[in-house]
Amino acid sequence: MPNIDNIKKYKKIHMIGIGGISMSGIAEILLNWGFSVSGSNNVDSEILHTLEDAGIKIFIGHNAENVVGADCVVYTAAINKDNPELVHAKELGIPVIERSDFLGELTRCYENTIAISGTHGKTTTTSLVSLCFIEAMRDPSIQVGAIIKDIEGNYRVGNSENFIIEACEYVESFLKFSPKSEIILNIDNDHLDYYKNIENVKKAFIKYVQLLPEDGHLVINADDNNCLDLPNFSKAPCIKYGIENDDVDFLAKNIKFNDNGFPEFDVYKHNEFYEHIKLSIPGKHNVLNALACIALCDAYGISKKDIKVALSKFTGADRRFEYKGTVNGAEVYDDYGHHPTEVMATAKALKNKHFNKSWVVFQPHTYSRTFNLLSDFANALLPFDNIIVTDIYAARETNTYNISSKDLVNEIIKLGKPAKYISSLEDCVTYLKENVKPNDIVLTLGAGTVTKIGPMLVN
Repeated sequence: MPNIDNIKKYKKIHMIGIGGISMSGIAEILLNWGFSVSGSNNVDSEILHTLEDAGIKIFIGHNAENVVGADCVVYTAAINKDNPELVHAKELGIPVIERSDFLGELTRCYENTIAISGTHGKTTTTSLVSLCFIEAMRDPSIQVGAIIKDIEGNYRVGNSENFIIEACEYVESFLKFSPKSEIILNIDNDHLDYYKNIENVKKAFIKYVQLLPEDGHLVINADDNNCLDLPNFSKAPCIKYGIENDDVDFLAKNIKFNDNGFPEFDVYKHNEFYEHIKLSIPGKHNVLNALACIALCDAYGISKKDIKVALSKFTGADRRFEYKGTVNGAEVYDDYGHHPTEVMATAKALKNKHFNKSWVVFQPHTYSRTFNLLSDFANALLPFDNIIVTDIYAARETNTYNISSKDLVNEIIKLGKPAKYISSLEDCVTYLKENVKPNDIVLTLGAGTVTKIGPMLVN
């Protein structure tokens, strides 16, 4: 059982924005440890029903009275400063703690917090590591940024000292954690609304690896040049993996893809054959994610057999190249990719599948990212046969950049490829239904509402 002394003083904990992917997982862990938990959310959801069934008091909508009697209030970064519950908690002198700070407290309760970070691939790799630990009967607690079929949710409550978490670099929130081990998958020019440039992103990761203790593990992707100098800043021993760079501890060779685009490959550890691995998720980028997982699990003494079985079982997280059904005899997939590197990885994964023509509906995510990476997005979308761009999903931003999806379409056309701007999701659905042919492949791509198109098409 983890050591909860540092949070024991809070008997009753109220959570504002409890329906969030991370908040809901924290709520269940607290409930399992015997805390009284309540929470509010502005919209109802499936996640809230699960929490209610577990015995957590849920309020839909925010009301000052909801915090009365709480010993502590945890809130997500998305909550406005004038939220009535937050305001009233402060008036009553109740301690208020932002979600990432509180999650940091939880990481200190476990002897063995394993944090998976990097600009791309966090959710998939966190899922792979989690399944290996479950397969090896290590009973981990898990916090992951998507719904995973294998654990029927986005979290798992275990009773061991193992806590496996997806650690996000946005606004440097991962610096609040106390990890024993870290996987760093890659460092790319994302979240520039906060970081401004890649140098600042790298500096955040340098601070992050400095958190590791000497008896921990640092696992890095040696194919990513931005990761290579990280070991210089860490006390923990480093384990490297790669495909292109053979100066590594774990290397993948003889990579082959089946008709679904799923890879199989040989893993070499210190230049000696280690194991033959088959994945049930597509793309070469997932070979790297699997290597990261193997390197970490091997360091924790998990057997090759357990690793091999767990990796072959995993069919993907929610919204990660997720199969949705068919339309006009064409297969429809949905993916969360919202950065040029992710778009390119998905396009490459698609190339290993067998199909007639490809169709992509891309929804840019945030004005700042679209503005900063416009030509990168245009180039990343070129491999698709038919390109549709729908309106930018604003998320947390207002359009101070004077940018629109038409700018992206014009950029693609300049590169010699036809592309279409279709404003509404409904019109995208109509256009696809009229034009998609048997054996084509349709992909909806982006971190926003574009995910609604798949079900609308298939139904």
